[in-house]
Amino acid sequence: MKNRICLFTAALCSAAFVLLASTSYAQKSGAISKVEAISQQLNLTPQQKIKILPILRDEGPKVQAIKNDNSLSKIQKVQKIRAIHQQTDPQMKAILSPDQYQKLKAIRQQAIREATQTSR
Repeated sequence: MKNRICLFTAALCSAAFVLLASTSYAQKSGAISKVEAISQQLNLTPQQKIKILPILRDEGPKVQAIKNDNSLSKIQKVQKIRAIHQQTDPQMKAILSPDQYQKLKAIRQQAIREATQTSR
């Protein structure tokens, strides 16, 4: 009887670990695909990609965490996302052309709209 309980517990723990690991991978892969989509929308040059992608990869999970935080009001989400964008804006503006920067601003506005739509 003890053997069956131990076996069942081990199987349950293994299943939970696999589920958590795959969820984490899916979230990271989703963030990476969003970064690549933004890169394509902005039509980045190879040199721009080298500079911009690390910034976007750093920014993406932070914005996603804010979107998923149901304890925040819509206004708080907007404020927090804008604060993240303001931190990276000087870097982005220095790397992107004026047209690309305007496109980035539109993409970021869409991210803010999405964050407020998923709020409580």
